[in-house]
Amino acid sequence: MAAKKRSKGLVIPQGVVSRLPIYYRHLLDLRSQSVERISSAQFGEAVGCTAAQIRSDLSHFGSFGQQGYGYKVSDLLRQLEKILGLTRTYSAVLVGAGNLGKALASYDSFREQGFVINAIFDVDPVLIGNYHSGKVIRPFKDLPAYLKKSKCDMAIVATPKEAAQEVVDVLVEGGVDSIWNFAPIHPVVPRGVLVENIQLTDSLLRLAFYMNARDN
Repeated sequence: MAAKKRSKGLVIPQGVVSRLPIYYRHLLDLRSQSVERISSAQFGEAVGCTAAQIRSDLSHFGSFGQQGYGYKVSDLLRQLEKILGLTRTYSAVLVGAGNLGKALASYDSFREQGFVINAIFDVDPVLIGNYHSGKVIRPFKDLPAYLKKSKCDMAIVATPKEAAQEVVDVLVEGGVDSIWNFAPIHPVVPRGVLVENIQLTDSLLRLAFYMNARDN
């Protein structure tokens, strides 16, 4: 995915963008606990940042909080929902109905946050025609026709490595310009197409590195 986003005509560093979901999740937890306000020091300690980092990150988007009071949880949560684009619903398709794809389709939090998977596609004849999470698994060959007639804000790719580039090509040709890719490749896309590559094994390998470093 592009390393930076724009807000108010300014370039937002990728590090800031990557921390916003962390802030958002913590604010959701605070709201569920009926916490009304939090200081930047408390906030930073809870999410592993300094108070200065919290204030600096939020300053890219406006002025939040009050000196001596901190942040009102409900207000800051609403602002982050706007910043993250969570005030609308996103229509998605899922390509790849294997174990990972099915897990993604079954994850209720996506729908709760506005990401709705409306169609699932695969090439496996054993899977095609079956239902998962209330959706029939359709043949991949039907994807171009589906994209011509159906609104699709984004696509989720959960295919094997060998198939991923072809899948992405079909999606882009069909007008999809935002892709959440779980296949273990970095697909080639035209300028303007957003791709967020999620490499699950990378996180596991980082953990293995730290365990090895600690033990040695």
